[in-house]
Amino acid sequence: MTTKPSSKKEIRVYTTNYCPYCLNAKKLLSGLGLAFAEINLEDDPDLRQKLSSENNGWRTVPMIFIGDHFVGGFTDLKTLHDSGKLNDFLA
Repeated sequence: MTTKPSSKKEIRVYTTNYCPYCLNAKKLLSGLGLAFAEINLEDDPDLRQKLSSENNGWRTVPMIFIGDHFVGGFTDLKTLHDSGKLNDFLA
């Protein structure tokens, strides 16, 4: 039996307009019933640069955080979910 993930930590998804990976990340989280905050970086290059500097130069979106932990992008989130390890990050 698969348990539905629940998050005790805030999930933040940094996005831009017209980003298919951002849409997929939001669809995955919503499909799992997980609440998340979406922060659009389109008009905030300073925040995007700050996030990049703080996360080993990561420049692409989405930038997904669970609590204070930088997960990565959509592919990283999906890999965590598919491997059954997403719940560990959410607890």
